[in-house]
Amino acid sequence: MMDEAFKAMADPTRRKILRMLGEREMAAGEIASRFEISAPSMSHHFNVLKAADLIVGRREGQQIVYTLNTTVVQDLMAMFIDLFGPNEPSGEEE
Repeated sequence: MMDEAFKAMADPTRRKILRMLGEREMAAGEIASRFEISAPSMSHHFNVLKAADLIVGRREGQQIVYTLNTTVVQDLMAMFIDLFGPNEPSGEEE
């Protein structure tokens, strides 16, 4: 699943969607209105993010409202910190 998440985040449009949803939940149409790409392309981006479990959608009447899946995002951040964060002291003097 983490491979899918990294692949999903490789695209700048999807990263922007994640940043937007990091601020608050939003309807698909509201998100799409901030991009100059076709509706099928937006749908594709939403589907990639959902398949990677980075976002969750729920229907409210005629709209789909998306929310950031904070559990998966927190797991990814922990992985980044483990990979790129400061090394733990080894207990040895230099």
